[in-house]
Amino acid sequence: MDRLRQRADFLAVANGARVNSAAFVVQSRRRDDGGPVRVGFTVTKKNGTATERNRIRRRLRELVKRLDAVSMRPHSDYVLVGRRAALNRDFATMLDDLRAALHRLDRQAPKPPKAFSIEADTGSRKENASKADFSASRQHNCANRIE
Repeated sequence: MDRLRQRADFLAVANGARVNSAAFVVQSRRRDDGGPVRVGFTVTKKNGTATERNRIRRRLRELVKRLDAVSMRPHSDYVLVGRRAALNRDFATMLDDLRAALHRLDRQAPKPPKAFSIEADTGSRKENASKADFSASRQHNCANRIE
């Protein structure tokens, strides 16, 4: 089992399937190559000081070490995003949570990639809604002129 270290790999996994748990979030992405399972760990600054974040990261790494390799799909990348609850949560419970999360990820069908629209959606939701209304009325007016 290898580690994810490149930012681009973390961003690619972030677009994949995800399962929430009390102590962490598991994100996964299937790869097309024949490489081994890769795992990455991340803990944001809102979870505490550097020592607390490092402790969360160490606990997550130990979870993956103790997990049987059969639970993870081959040719996949996983990212565990630590939460503050990982500091005080019972380790055995966290291990059960990780197994359950991986099982749920296996059952999830892969989502198709998001389609991008030609017009860029910039601004607030209200502005985007008004653009959509304007576009729809413009199409309606053009259809009336043709008839």
